[in-house]
Amino acid sequence: MKKTIKDYDIKGKKVIIRCDFNVPIEDGIIKDDNRIRQSLKTIRYARKEGAKVILLSHLGRIKTEEDKEKYTLKPVAEALSKLLRKKVKFINQTRGKEVEEAIKNMKEKDVILLENTRFEDLDKQKESKNDKRLGKYWASLGDIYINDAFGTIHRSHASNLGISKHLKSGVGFLVEKEIKELEKLTKNPKHPYTIILGGSKVSDKINLIKNLAKTADYILIGGGMAFTFLSAAGFNIGSSLCEKEEIPFCKELLDKYQDKIILPIDIITAKEIKNGVKTKERFVNEIEEDEIGLDIGKKTLEVFKQYIDDSKTIFWNGPMGYFEIKDFSKGTKGLCKIMSTAKAYKIIGGGDTARAVIEMGFAKDVNHISTGGGASLTFLEGVKLKALDIINEK
Repeated sequence: MKKTIKDYDIKGKKVIIRCDFNVPIEDGIIKDDNRIRQSLKTIRYARKEGAKVILLSHLGRIKTEEDKEKYTLKPVAEALSKLLRKKVKFINQTRGKEVEEAIKNMKEKDVILLENTRFEDLDKQKESKNDKRLGKYWASLGDIYINDAFGTIHRSHASNLGISKHLKSGVGFLVEKEIKELEKLTKNPKHPYTIILGGSKVSDKINLIKNLAKTADYILIGGGMAFTFLSAAGFNIGSSLCEKEEIPFCKELLDKYQDKIILPIDIITAKEIKNGVKTKERFVNEIEEDEIGLDIGKKTLEVFKQYIDDSKTIFWNGPMGYFEIKDFSKGTKGLCKIMSTAKAYKIIGGGDTARAVIEMGFAKDVNHISTGGGASLTFLEGVKLKALDIINEK
């Protein structure tokens, strides 16, 4: 078992907390502050215990100087100040004299947020490629390192793996909770156990399907990835998304797990992906050549409901259609409604699925919404989470 922030005496100590403030920001306005709110418990605990709190996070991908303005963490500092009811000092640098002076002058319970760690990626991707000197430098700013960024815990970055090589380390309450929840899917889950997979690509979920198919009773497949499976099953999918190179893999799975894998029987099609376009509800054997499959249909929801209602454990990752456009959001919303009344233990696997469940108003109807889509999938693939593996054991 990994050490947590509660295993250390942090009074008067400089505690570096790696958070995940990778939130959607448009024109300086945060559109969804869920990840910020999920970090509050650990930050509040550190302040209550008298620590000097130094926060690190990434935001977006930084490839050009112009990206810096778009992906500054300044709006996060402002939002965090309101949520904590405590001024969070924002330093618009990732290192250097200004950073060092600000930390040197900290008092107990003070909170500092440094600028986006990925600003360092403009210099040979030092953050994302875990530059040893950068990790050591950030470690020199603190006494104890706490990783509370589940969304990047499967990555080898300077701000997680790099720092923890040089400091006493533990996890925050968010990471601790994420691991406990996801273990319910891997350590004797209650059966029937149903996996719901959507999103665009089969290739993103190959190892996940391989690993979970051994224990799951049913795998319900929707979203863009369903069309690669439908093509493998011999259906004409028109102009729908298809990863041709993954068709042999899908055929193999359909042969091996024909009683477990449940594919859509009807879909919503259109000739273009845009608002207000004319749509058709087609059975999967009726798709025309110039049509694109963009959502699951009503009959498929009825079929999926039978399996969901029968389940005691459910994991859902990936929307059922192009839900960002209202005409293609009904499958995802319909599934949310079905999930809301299911008696199973329900876990949402982060990313777009988490966004959909929250935006559509069903967050209260599930047991856990993961803050890390990629991290949760990596965990469920049975792969070690690199930045978690290095954390000190109790």
